[in-house]
Amino acid sequence: MPKDEVALMQQVHDEHADVLWRFCLRLVGNDRGRAEDVTQETLLRAWRHGTILESPPAAVRSWLFTVARNIVIDDWRARKARPETPVDEVPEQRRSVEDDESDQLLLSWVVAEALTHLSEDHRTVLLECYYRGRPVAEVARRLGVPPGTVKSRTHYALRALKLALEEMGVSA
Repeated sequence: MPKDEVALMQQVHDEHADVLWRFCLRLVGNDRGRAEDVTQETLLRAWRHGTILESPPAAVRSWLFTVARNIVIDDWRARKARPETPVDEVPEQRRSVEDDESDQLLLSWVVAEALTHLSEDHRTVLLECYYRGRPVAEVARRLGVPPGTVKSRTHYALRALKLALEEMGVSA
């Protein structure tokens, strides 16, 4: 990135980031982590659309607020399309006496191998949330990240795990 673009982005950040974050905080119902994520995504989109940064400050702020609002709306629509129900405790799984332990053992080896193909962040959230059964809030606190980041990492980690399993010849 040329120096003048860096300076321009820094100026946009200095002029608008604080107000934009407060706007996002109201949009997401005072969820600080989500507000940070939306603010970051908005500024990233501004950087990608560099021509907007050369507009007058009022136009830039208006554009930023519109983009932030659209990000929140898109996220809300996506959640509505595939709702998730957060729970505090992992539900107990019932096992049949007739279950074959060798299949379970083989499956655990395959999944353990597939986990090695994931990034450290993705592997960590899956281990914490699924294998250790910790709630999202506790995992977020342990990792020092917002709960929304844990949810996002979990979503993408599951997708990456599915892809890794498919590459190993395992299908659902």
